[in-house]
This record gives sequence, C-alpha cells and structure tokens, in this order.
Amino acid sequence: QVKLVESGGGLVQPGGSLRLSCAASEAIYTFDSMGWYRQSPGNQREWVAESLSGGHSNYADSVRGRFKISRDNARDMVTLEMNNMEIDDTAVYYCYAEREGAADPEYWGQGTQVTVSS
Repeated sequence: QVKLVESGGGLVQPGGSLRLSCAASEAIYTFDSMGWYRQSPGNQREWVAESLSGGHSNYADSVRGRFKISRDNARDMVTLEMNNMEIDDTAVYYCYAEREGAADPEYWGQGTQVTVSS
C-alpha cells in the first residue's frame, strides 16, 4: 500500500503563492501519472494537474499559467507551485498516484487545506 503525504497548505491572500508537496512511501517512477485534485465545499472533486512519467505535464484550464507541477523521481516527491492565487482556488488539495492503464487514481493522500482570502 503506497502512502502519500501532502504538506504546504495554509492561508494566502489573493495574488499570493503557495507550494504544496506530496511525499510517497515508495518509488514513484512506477506511476504513469502523479498529480493533484482539489475539492471545495459543496463541489465535486476537481482534477487540477498531472505530471506524466514521460515528462509531460497537463493542467486544468482554471489553473493553467498560474500553477506548475514538478516531479522528482529521485526524492519520490511531487510538488505544486501555485502563483497568482484566486479565491476560487480555496479547497482541500489531494495528491494522487496512478499507474498506466488504470481508469482512476489508485492512491490518495489525506488532503491539505488551501485557503485564499483577504
């Protein structure tokens, strides 16, 4: 059972920045996709970004150009740099890991709260 542990959430003002980290309990090179979802109160969990094993990254339209995902296979860690943050970015952010061919993420972190407020 792979364990994913997120860190780095907190309170930030609109326009500010935060960096989230996700540490895995085992080697992440076996996972085709590692990334982030988020969920705000009353809403479904929303996919945010992913880092693929081949080096490509994908982003939701709502965060493209503001967020950057990075993957460090040597440290078994994925980070999400969030810049120019907006109030609508407020949510619990979840790290996930998914192997090639899986229909859905196989492993999830416990989530970290991100609040954007003035």
